[in-house]
Amino acid sequence: MSNDNADQSLPNFDRLNVLIVEDEAIISFLIEDMLRELGCSTVRNVAGIDEALTALDEERPDVAVLDVNLDGVEVYPVAERLRERGVPFVFTTGYGADGLAPAWAHMPVVQKPFRSEMLARALEAVLAKP
Repeated sequence: MSNDNADQSLPNFDRLNVLIVEDEAIISFLIEDMLRELGCSTVRNVAGIDEALTALDEERPDVAVLDVNLDGVEVYPVAERLRERGVPFVFTTGYGADGLAPAWAHMPVVQKPFRSEMLARALEAVLAKP
């Protein structure tokens, strides 16, 4: 994953509140840096299912970025809670679309490693949906 500061065509997500669910700290921090460069004002990182569900009980994010595999546990309970609450989200995985369970195969996925422009485009797409 890399930050592409030079790409001025990236959307600005000013004041966006984002939840990151990612079990690998270095990747989580890289995603956070990318989101902050895109203008997101609030970014919360959590590493597991229970922590993510608690975070959702405490606050409703505008959008979420979900790693599919959290130390061997699939993130789908968090995705289900987000869907129930009408919160858009994108999946991230090293396996691309093939890494999603069939029930979630229609959802946007960003394949690791990714650049900030790839994440920005995926977020832009889910935020544009009614």
